[in-house]
Amino acid sequence: MLRHLLTGPSAWTGPDLAPATDGILHLSRAQLGEIESALRSVRLRGTPLLRVRPRDFPLPTLASELTRIADALENGRGFALIRGFPVDRYGPAAVSTLFWGLGLHLGVPVSQNAAGHLLGHVRDTGRSLNSASARGYQTREHLPFHTDHCDLLGLLCVRAAGSGGQISLAASASVHNGVLAQRPDLVDRLYRTHFVDRREEHGPGERPYHAVPLAAWHADRLSLRYHRRYLESAQRFPDVPRLEAADRELFDLIDALADSPQLRLDLDFAAGDLLLVNNHAVLHSRTAYEDSAEPALKRHVLRLWLTPHQQRLLPPGFWDESAAGRGRGGVAPRDVIGAAA
Repeated sequence: MLRHLLTGPSAWTGPDLAPATDGILHLSRAQLGEIESALRSVRLRGTPLLRVRPRDFPLPTLASELTRIADALENGRGFALIRGFPVDRYGPAAVSTLFWGLGLHLGVPVSQNAAGHLLGHVRDTGRSLNSASARGYQTREHLPFHTDHCDLLGLLCVRAAGSGGQISLAASASVHNGVLAQRPDLVDRLYRTHFVDRREEHGPGERPYHAVPLAAWHADRLSLRYHRRYLESAQRFPDVPRLEAADRELFDLIDALADSPQLRLDLDFAAGDLLLVNNHAVLHSRTAYEDSAEPALKRHVLRLWLTPHQQRLLPPGFWDESAAGRGRGGVAPRDVIGAAA
């Protein structure tokens, strides 16, 4: 359990980073040429998307930049923004291949839902989070600060919303520092077992919730997970222990700290932007948005959940149930769950 304030690059605050541009990579003409050459190579061979491997998507010089970014994601600020992807130049299939190929240089994709989708589409499907089986990426509702159930999140903006949809980030280390400074009596609760709703994405014989700690201090690293809506909706299960007043005080404090002007970093997330977030080190949020009436102009973001090639050391049981495949975390596909049951 961590009982001291964290310092260093992971304990950043939004006001300190807002004027800086060294966390943003603007793709050069040469780097764009490498990406487009790799894309042409994959398309000429006719390789199906899910069979593309890193060697099929060579990036002679950009790969070294991605290695640097991977190090910053794990040992630095925990997020990176890459700008300038030519999403308006290609159709949906080509943009998906581009994103997939680049993502393979950063990690191994894991399943994002019970259907086993490795490449996700974040867009409004008309669903509401009031539904027990709906998840945030399927709605246009406001998503308070949270983390996803994977090591690394990648979001590629194909089309921005007509209005809204702003993304904000907050450093987990700074949030933890705030809890320790303001309510040290609540810190222990971060390391207790909590119960997180799986949103109907469990199989027969599986528990409908995860039983996991919110925080871990392991190998001199703080890892923090948090999704208040799912923590609270897990209360619908009779075998889940009831939340105590102190639990809700902790959640209130995490929400207030992450969303405070003193910690929060607001991003201009536009078409052609790729945002990478280490879920152990950074929480993210999204404002509600309004879409264009034209289907072809509606907000569309592609999503990858990745296990980095150099995995963070985590204590046993941190993920509870994990997705099938070579990665960790994620949502186990139903056919895999059923086969294991």
